Amino acid sequence: MPQTVTGGARAPPGRRLWDLRAVRVGVDFVRVEYAARTNEFDVSQREHAITCLAWAWLEVAGGGCCGGNGHQASAGTVSHMGTTTGGSGRNKGRMQPDDRPAIWVGYGKLLKLFRERAGLTQQALADAVGYSVEHVASIEQGRRPAKESFTEAVEELLGAEGALAVLQNEVDLAKLPQFFQDVAMIEADAATRYSYDTQLVPGLLQTEEYARALFEARCPPLPDEQAEQLLEARMRRQALLGRVPTTEFSFVVCEAALRCPVGGPVIMRAQLHHLVRCSELRNVELQVMPLGYGPHAGIHGPMLLVETVEHRHVAYFESNGEGHLIADPRKVSLFAMRYGKLRSQALGGEASVRLIERIAGEL
Repeated sequence: MPQTVTGGARAPPGRRLWDLRAVRVGVDFVRVEYAARTNEFDVSQREHAITCLAWAWLEVAGGGCCGGNGHQASAGTVSHMGTTTGGSGRNKGRMQPDDRPAIWVGYGKLLKLFRERAGLTQQALADAVGYSVEHVASIEQGRRPAKESFTEAVEELLGAEGALAVLQNEVDLAKLPQFFQDVAMIEADAATRYSYDTQLVPGLLQTEEYARALFEARCPPLPDEQAEQLLEARMRRQALLGRVPTTEFSFVVCEAALRCPVGGPVIMRAQLHHLVRCSELRNVELQVMPLGYGPHAGIHGPMLLVETVEHRHVAYFESNGEGHLIADPRKVSLFAMRYGKLRSQALGGEASVRLIERIAGEL
């Protein structure tokens, strides 16, 4: 039997238990709080549960505008497989047979409700916030994610009182590749984050120009809009470096990643200088694994280890666009042992900075 989460916010049976605590109705405000109570994470279940709660809120706040009778009704049942069934009125079968993230669709429905309540057409809203009418229409239809600047503008204009802003992080999360969304969710709750990267500069330390060059080099090529969305999501993730409470970061980077001239000499030189600046952050430790060391504890590939504030430990690695998240304590312990050994084998902080500066000078 698939595990489910209902719009009525009842906890599902089984190991995967989501705590969906509140949908506040009456002041045009949506607040969804969640807690994962096991070491197993499922971003699609989480996303659909949040979106169903937004639809349940719409059913009440809209006075039945979504096809209901003005009373709060179930927004449908979200299965572990990410499909929607049940519900009442037009909520039934909400999920579309396309690749639109459910949270984008939910955000779009809320935006349309607030716009119509304000008596504005799509064109009037677009003119007021400085976007094209096509852009506004795409967001309302869930075909395009709202940027933070757009959300801030419409929140003020439409008096949404936080109902759209509270969904912004979920909207941004859905920009990331599906295989990486679970990791991004865990990262947002990290007390420590340790990584080893072999071929490329870590995403959290990339400059915008370096990241853009990587997306432009994808094979097969990405559509321009998708590449831009991925770039925005990567840049937004970097806020983790300076958030409060702070996360403790350790980055071990193979020298090969520093010598691969992504985007050409100018972009790569700027990237290396950026690495040096990042190494000066109090919560960041940056080390380089020199090519001349020979076999070492990270010889078999990249790895990521995260400890959450609840002291859960997970490991992750990826290759060719496929990600693998590991929660088994015994397996995570092996990754932790390798990473600890790797840190002892890599150059120290000062020696690493000197090597980075020397490579930059050679470009």
